[in-house]
Amino acid sequence: MRTVSAVCLTLCLSAALALPASALEYTIDAPGDPDYGTPTSVEVIHTADGGALKNEDVSKNAALAPPSFGSPSADTPGTGTYLIPDLAPGGMAVGTMTGGSLPIVFPPASATPQGGAGSSGNTADPGSSGGYTYVTDDLYYSGGSLGTLKIPAIDLSVKVYQGTGSSTLARGAGHFTDTSIWDGTVALAGHNRGVNNHFGKIHTLELGDKITLTTKLGTRTYQVTSVSKISETDRSAMTPTGENRIVLYTCVMNQSAYRWCVQAVAD
Repeated sequence: MRTVSAVCLTLCLSAALALPASALEYTIDAPGDPDYGTPTSVEVIHTADGGALKNEDVSKNAALAPPSFGSPSADTPGTGTYLIPDLAPGGMAVGTMTGGSLPIVFPPASATPQGGAGSSGNTADPGSSGGYTYVTDDLYYSGGSLGTLKIPAIDLSVKVYQGTGSSTLARGAGHFTDTSIWDGTVALAGHNRGVNNHFGKIHTLELGDKITLTTKLGTRTYQVTSVSKISETDRSAMTPTGENRIVLYTCVMNQSAYRWCVQAVAD
């Protein structure tokens, strides 16, 4: 009896194993439109000139070597010396500081630096008209400023610092880093309201009013030639004209699309 049972069990198992195997069928739907992120390679680049220079050179020819570590300008954007002076952009001429070896770049309209041995930081003859003076480490005062701006007509005396960011303007007037600091066109910005409203009255200046700028290179006096309300993005006043000039910018109260612009020419 046991033998018959064993044979039957064996036959049943054999029959079960002989059945064809079948796999489950799956249906996977294709994905819909993928939700890709915004590509980062085509983001709009915002420049200090408001996009005026559409063909600005951003190659290694325009690269700046950073200032020396621990120097007053070490953390200031836009400062340094050209990495390859011989390939400076815009057809700029390149020279060196008298008594030093750092390359200094001059706008196309300026001349090669002059001056006697021992002069410091001056990239052009201080007595010449126009030119361009690059901000170098030796032009900073111990407190980090580049000089002092005075306008007697509005009882203003304020320190000038490199850059035009909020933290800089909280300390005093800010120097546009792409403009000269002595010879040629010097451009400064300042707040017009709040505790540090240093430029709050510049729109009240009249033609002929005096403005003085004192730096380590000396003191220069300017006469106001223009007071105007301009577009927020208008930087045409910064364009070198061959004269020693100073340009002041500040906001127009309650009109964010406009700026006050004061232009003055050296005596």
